Amino acid sequence: MNSILIPFSAGFALCAALIVAIGAQNLFVLRQGLLRQHVGPVVAFCIAADASLITLGVSGVAAFLRSMPQLTSALSLGGAGFLGWYGVQAFHRMARGEAVNADAGTRQRLGQVLATLAGFTFLNPHVYLDTVLLMGAAGATYPAPLRVHFIAGAASASACWFLLLGYGARLLQPVFARPLAWRVLDGLVGVTMLGMAAMLALPLLRFV
Repeated sequence: MNSILIPFSAGFALCAALIVAIGAQNLFVLRQGLLRQHVGPVVAFCIAADASLITLGVSGVAAFLRSMPQLTSALSLGGAGFLGWYGVQAFHRMARGEAVNADAGTRQRLGQVLATLAGFTFLNPHVYLDTVLLMGAAGATYPAPLRVHFIAGAASASACWFLLLGYGARLLQPVFARPLAWRVLDGLVGVTMLGMAAMLALPLLRFV
């Protein structure tokens, strides 16, 4: 039993440490939770994506990515453009300063929501750094029979976090009944997205 708990606990602790941070994906899930729009599919997508990427990393894909710097550069450029676009959209929402009613009829289609979430998940090289490279390298240190328990622990931490973020966001809805609260959130989103876009793009511009 101890041989199972050790990799499970290590996977849970490492994933929890990496995932609890203000980032593009987390802010998007928080916003969907506040809007109460497609929360279940959004949370399920994030959990499945994390589990899949961690599994790929533990399985040895990390070494492949290290040997493909061109792929990292392409992801960085695509991610910078995507994050920059979304950051500008957030500042536009902030400028309008409208409170968002979760019960209102203006709902995005599920496909549109998941497509945006996929951009935050797969166009951000930092996601691969955390899940595939760091988590993968840590999980690969265990013998093959124990790696599945490491992955299970990491996936459990991811599930706990995204369930809390998506469904716990509704506790903040009284605060976000005011336009000012949405302005602050959209301002935070805009700054975060543009800041991350700059971090991705600037290292590449040095070589242009």
